[in-house]
Amino acid sequence: VKDSGLNRNMRKGVWATDVTVTAIHDFPLVVSGCDIVEVTLTCLTKQEILIQSGDIFVFTQKIVSKAEGREVNLQDVVPGEEAKKLSIETGKDSRLVELILSESEQIIRKASDLIVAEHRLGIILANAGIDHSNIKPDESGDWVLLLPVDPDLTSRQYRQKFWELTGQDVGVIISDSVGRAWRNGTVGLAIGVAGLPAIEDHRGKPDLFGVPLVSSQEAVADELASA
Repeated sequence: VKDSGLNRNMRKGVWATDVTVTAIHDFPLVVSGCDIVEVTLTCLTKQEILIQSGDIFVFTQKIVSKAEGREVNLQDVVPGEEAKKLSIETGKDSRLVELILSESEQIIRKASDLIVAEHRLGIILANAGIDHSNIKPDESGDWVLLLPVDPDLTSRQYRQKFWELTGQDVGVIISDSVGRAWRNGTVGLAIGVAGLPAIEDHRGKPDLFGVPLVSSQEAVADELASA
């Protein structure tokens, strides 16, 4: 996201007037141990794009999790009694349910083929954010992918490395695709943020007619993740 200094200007309370969203082309398949920042800079060099302070990078959870080695082969998972019980109630693979329980603080809702959980990071997600698609070929095993261990920390580390390699002060967001209650389709949600405010609090500021805003908090990082 290139925006004439959004990251820098937001700290000063000055908002940019233009936002440009640029896709990074030809990003390779990510494996455990991959250096996401170095790969990103290589791709940008091929695109003849120079980053600037104030730019914001949005990385999908999937490539971050892969780089952090968060793949799990269900063949290696032994379900416990609670997982077996919940598996019967929902019809889900008991091995997957075991992972959902291990990644969760609590189960929010359960139904046929549905488990909604509060992830240990505090996010409410189906299957605790555990994904089964685009991980490895089927013949290599029954693989699933867990969320990053600490997306905020990873975001800070990526941001620091961008600074070390380029001297540019950028923002970093790690996004995940989530569903919404009573609405079809998924949108991007920021699960890790560094270098920009996740929320811009407008409470107490005057509206167009000078009336103080009472409950207006803009989820800036989520908006950028969704973009």
